[in-house]
Amino acid sequence: MTDIANVTVFGTGVLGSQIIMQAAYNGKKVTGYDISDELLAKLPDRWEWMRGFYRRDLPDFDEKRFDEAIASIRTTTDIAEAVADADLVIEAVPENLELKKKVWSQIGEAAPERTIFATNSSSLRPSDFADSTGRPAKFLALHFANMVWLHNTGEVMRTEQTDDAVFDTVLEFAAEIALEPIAIRKETPGYVLNSLLIPLLNAGAYLYAGGVASPEDIDKTWKVATGAPNGPFEIYDTVGFNVAVNIIRNNPQDATLQKFADLLEERGIKQGRAGRADGAGFYTYNEDGEAVAPVEAWRLDS
Repeated sequence: MTDIANVTVFGTGVLGSQIIMQAAYNGKKVTGYDISDELLAKLPDRWEWMRGFYRRDLPDFDEKRFDEAIASIRTTTDIAEAVADADLVIEAVPENLELKKKVWSQIGEAAPERTIFATNSSSLRPSDFADSTGRPAKFLALHFANMVWLHNTGEVMRTEQTDDAVFDTVLEFAAEIALEPIAIRKETPGYVLNSLLIPLLNAGAYLYAGGVASPEDIDKTWKVATGAPNGPFEIYDTVGFNVAVNIIRNNPQDATLQKFADLLEERGIKQGRAGRADGAGFYTYNEDGEAVAPVEAWRLDS
């Protein structure tokens, strides 16, 4: 059993909110930090959105335990208050290197000396901003998959500076919050999951942005031919368009991917259809999170 009782999560968006609930539902005291009260005000709706999935996906789901988890979560827009008692800080802010450096510098200045630092960065190398923390030996990556309660891998990736004891502690912590701990022993952008997943998503983007086929037909081809449960565009809906755009913008030399990111913004994000959490992305979804129909705006013949 680790000594990690108090967890602070920086960023309360689609994945940050899931991390908060995963830790709280599994007995940790959690503080959620974000930059505005407007963003924090969205959390009650996210809890209820997640409740339906927890109820559907977890055979031993406990309503009372979920309510107690909600009641135990604190939120704040003050960095010093957020980290004052933190044993572990998990950062889930957008995929922008300069933003992560800034945020970790602020956390490092305010957090107690004992605090362990973990980034959930999807595609950036933790070593590129480890020094910003002021304590690189206590810094590493803990990567969550979307729909954390169900797709519950916890990829723990060290940098060359990470202390062995910190690495082992975070692996044990991952198990304590009902993740399947995955030890990533050599730093690589994208860990195991995204090193496999991002090429698939990019391939779908190239096919669509190149005018080859509509999203539903690309997904159908992949699912029928391979037996996979989801195609790349259904996965984009689960990941969320904002996350996808932030990752793509880190690859500015790829003109086709940049075109695809522009389309995600224009046809999705600006229309309030940024993925499953919004009820629509490339597909519309019912209250149970099941795909209902393709969104017509994405059809190549529309």
